[in-house]
Amino acid sequence: MSADSHPSLPPVRLLPDAELAREALAAPLFARAVRLARWAGPDTRVDTGGELVAGQLPEAVALLGLDPADEDSAAHASQAWRVAVDSGLVDVTEPEEDGSGSGSGEASGEDREFGTAEPGEDLALVTGGTPGDVLDLWLAALDTVLADAAVPALDDLVDALDAGGEIDFDQLDWNPRREADFLDGVLANLYLLAVAEGGTADGPVPLPVLAASMVVPDDMGDPTDAVLEQVSDAMMRLDDQFRQLEPIGLVEFRPVDEALMAEAEDEEFLAAAGPDAAAEEEDVSRYGLVRLTPLGLYGIRARMLEAGVEAPAVGELAGKGADVLLDVVSHYSEAAAQAEIEQWLAGRPVPEAVTELLAAARGADPGAPLRRLRCQQALAPTGAEAEQAVRAVLDDAELGGLARVWLAERGVTDVPAPDEEMVFWLTVDTIAAQLATGGASGGGAGGADGGEGAEAELPLLIESLTAHHAGFFEQAWRVEHPATAYVLEAMGRLHPDKKAAKEARKAAFKARSRGV
Repeated sequence: MSADSHPSLPPVRLLPDAELAREALAAPLFARAVRLARWAGPDTRVDTGGELVAGQLPEAVALLGLDPADEDSAAHASQAWRVAVDSGLVDVTEPEEDGSGSGSGEASGEDREFGTAEPGEDLALVTGGTPGDVLDLWLAALDTVLADAAVPALDDLVDALDAGGEIDFDQLDWNPRREADFLDGVLANLYLLAVAEGGTADGPVPLPVLAASMVVPDDMGDPTDAVLEQVSDAMMRLDDQFRQLEPIGLVEFRPVDEALMAEAEDEEFLAAAGPDAAAEEEDVSRYGLVRLTPLGLYGIRARMLEAGVEAPAVGELAGKGADVLLDVVSHYSEAAAQAEIEQWLAGRPVPEAVTELLAAARGADPGAPLRRLRCQQALAPTGAEAEQAVRAVLDDAELGGLARVWLAERGVTDVPAPDEEMVFWLTVDTIAAQLATGGASGGGAGGADGGEGAEAELPLLIESLTAHHAGFFEQAWRVEHPATAYVLEAMGRLHPDKKAAKEARKAAFKARSRGV
């Protein structure tokens, strides 16, 4: 990752590969696929496409411990077999296309040639491979399940049969690419909700909200009845798809209440299915709840990376230099930055790490104030081992103030007081960094999104910093800092005291006039 390339997505916090691999092996559908792969042998017969022949499905159902009286059991066994084949757990040899017999002369009208199946080489990776090998097998299985989930429901296919028994695709209104893109978009939205604000999901997402995010235009006020009906249709579609995705371990899902299914055409149901359902409906769980599992976060991120999307994960900067670390985490939320910094510091000798961080914090570029803020954040958990490296920059024009703050917080008393020039420089630098976190509107160097909390706190910070210095604005416009004019202009907008705000605007004009 280059210094001027920053991820557009927040970083995700992933479980270690070993834990994720255990989750993959425990996913019901994947576990069934593994059992069928071990069962495959000389007597296993497959049809064209590698599917188990109908006559062997009862045996597969029994092997998997499924209820033979359940009409869905054969479909579950067939899906598990398909996952085993597509993920390489089973190798199949399909029958010859002409269906010719073996030449023994014993074939009758009821007999036919079948293909064969045997455990694939990759099956050994389930117990003998690395966690990464297991996760690769699971990702292959996930591809199969996602492809299946994008196929119309059986009832829709039956309804679309014409008089000749062929599927009328115009009536079905099914476009494979469109359906796959819709499902990918839904899962991407779930991922974004999960990684927001430091990479932790606060809870499940109501299905109406998720459906609305895919249907309702961003600039629409109150959705029309037609749009609400589309939301309802999308909900029903997602309900069916998430039922299919849960057994592979991708999501935790609470389906739509069956009683609501019968009310799907009711106006109240359509209204409740709108974008504000989460706020308006007391028991929104009746309309379905979904969240990505830790394994699901891993899987969706892997698919994003394969598609060329930059989707960072906490910890992947651990082997990078401090310059890359500070540059990248400057564009993270504070919580995500802290998590990344902690992993970067782990295993590094503290004195060397602190020296490297301080060196990377220097600079007069627009991103430098925020780098210094993140450097200060990185130094916060360090102790006595860091003191020598911090003392070494006490006379540094850019880092001396930061060093004094760190030492003062630890009760060190033999630190020379900063001169007035350093105090003012540090004040400008601190406000510039806070502005860069998104703490106020009006442009600037850019950086992490500080949110509403930072926007509310910044005027208080400005008032506090300026209150300690009589005639602050008369001195501040002379500060030799690249962001002086920008900071003073922001203070003119944000200072809660009108008189002080006016003084800040005058000082900003002076700073601009002298080219600071």
